Amino acid sequence: MKIKAFCSDIDGTLLNSERDLSARLKRVVSTFPVDFPVILASSRMPNAMRHLVQDLGKINQPLIAYNGGFVLGGNGEVLDSVSIPLQLVSKILSLTKNTEIHVSLYQGEDWYEEKDDYWSQREIRNTKTFCTWLPSSEVLSLWSKDNSGAHKVMCMGESQEISWLFGELHFEHAKDLHLYRSNDNYLEIAPKAISKATGLKRILDHSFDFGMESVVAFGDNYNDIDLLQSVGLGVAVANARPEVKAVAKEITLTNKEDGVAVTLEKLFL
Repeated sequence: MKIKAFCSDIDGTLLNSERDLSARLKRVVSTFPVDFPVILASSRMPNAMRHLVQDLGKINQPLIAYNGGFVLGGNGEVLDSVSIPLQLVSKILSLTKNTEIHVSLYQGEDWYEEKDDYWSQREIRNTKTFCTWLPSSEVLSLWSKDNSGAHKVMCMGESQEISWLFGELHFEHAKDLHLYRSNDNYLEIAPKAISKATGLKRILDHSFDFGMESVVAFGDNYNDIDLLQSVGLGVAVANARPEVKAVAKEITLTNKEDGVAVTLEKLFL
């Protein structure tokens, strides 16, 4: 199999225990040809991904943001944009109104926060990105002017309340929404129609003369399953969920043991 592109999830896969890129990973990526695509695929917003691409010594790379809801080409052009309709965003906010659940709203290059608390500061620290402080009602008003919605709604809080919210939304909107629990305290909500795999296909169809079978991709969590199943070589890190390992063609070391770098070295060095 001739590998012509590298695609990877970020958190729990590419980043090490310090939530950073290892020197070993940077070293192997530095050996790639200049025109070899390095495509990051994440639930993160674009700005929380760009600094990692730059740290890898790459520029003008495509990005799959919000699990495929917002896809950017190498020159920053928008290749795909699929959002949660405004009325559904409003319903999520209404459901969480009388709870302790923290809600973050994302659209394109913008991240909106109503409350400056533990959860918002944690996201700022983890993603090295800054938000816009704005009440949710004003965000809805802003989006209603051009009839747009959210590329992602992130809900954070105590496990019991997050479980309750997952159940409420799954019961009524399982056909409309991807409901993804990255851990017990997080519920990431995205449109049902998208995935990291659809985002990668859009990029390849637009910008390259090869298909998914020529890509090596790495992941660790439920939102990586479609991606690993769709590419030529899908690799799960050893810390991945069992369901992800089950669909992977290979299993490498954990993210804390430089699993991605180890496999890339075998493939390219």
